Amino acid sequence: MKATLSDKVIKRLTLYHFILTECINHGLEYISSPKISELLNIDNSQVRKDVKLLDNQGKCKVGYSVRELKESIEKKLGFKQKKDAFIMGAGNLGTALLKYDDFKDYGLNILAMFDNDPLKTGMIINEKEVFHVSKFPELVKKMNVEIGILTVPSKYAQDCADFMVKSGIKYIWNFAPRVLKAPKSVKVWNENLIGNFLQFIVNEDVRNEEK
Repeated sequence: MKATLSDKVIKRLTLYHFILTECINHGLEYISSPKISELLNIDNSQVRKDVKLLDNQGKCKVGYSVRELKESIEKKLGFKQKKDAFIMGAGNLGTALLKYDDFKDYGLNILAMFDNDPLKTGMIINEKEVFHVSKFPELVKKMNVEIGILTVPSKYAQDCADFMVKSGIKYIWNFAPRVLKAPKSVKVWNENLIGNFLQFIVNEDVRNEEK
């Protein structure tokens, strides 16, 4: 039976992937675990433990093959499996996500955006159309989309989430600053942007106090 990776491990592996992509862009063939740990400010032993989960073998005094390690992470995390998604909310954040082409490198394929503002309906953003929210259930079924990305204001978030669930969405990536309620059959990831920012600031303050 395939072991399930913890959220922390998945987060670290994605960060390793960012580093490996940069290495390839700069023509580097090998990277060591101490170098990765230095860049991310984590223990070298943790990096080696994570890489061990990938069944990837490094070379003594050389390190890991950048391309092989990158491919191992992509295989482990399923980057090559395309996942179609819709965005609900054509505001600044939703528009920014729709314009972020690098999502495709990780298997996320955003097909369209939805909003209830008639002035935004029909707009083309990054070659993707903005539909009126009333079209959402029909297109979810027609295009067999299971992932909904929620970028609406907090006060509308729960109602929109309920609408997504009724429309057949199975996974909700929530960017609204509100914890959502959903049936057990629907998985929700609450993206806590403010919490992540404060965590960074608090940790930075602690590190400065320890110096």
